[in-house]
Amino acid sequence: MRGLLLAVALLAAMPAAAQDAEEWQPKRTAELQLLDKVTARISVVQATVGQPANFGTLSINVAACNARPPDEVPDAAAWMEVRDSRRQPEAQLVFRGWMFANNPAVSMLEHPVYDLRILGCK
Repeated sequence: MRGLLLAVALLAAMPAAAQDAEEWQPKRTAELQLLDKVTARISVVQATVGQPANFGTLSINVAACNARPPDEVPDAAAWMEVRDSRRQPEAQLVFRGWMFANNPAVSMLEHPVYDLRILGCK
């Protein structure tokens, strides 16, 4: 929710010319970087939109992945849901929302074992 409010505030603050720029382009694959904090293992996972990707106990479902047009500053945003199979069924959902490649701190996964960030959309 915090990320959505920030995105709305940023859009409202942009000049009209910037708001008329080309829209984000939908892509089929999200490139995700995952860190296992226990083993210090970093992995890059290609997650197809609509198909779950797994890493450790996490199941990541990317519902949308959008990239900026090639003639604009590169950026990517993905809407995803992340579940942790180690948790009780009613508490398995550990993240739901947009993640932004250029602003990972706006909306991030807060998990004791894993870090997750989006690198791009293809």
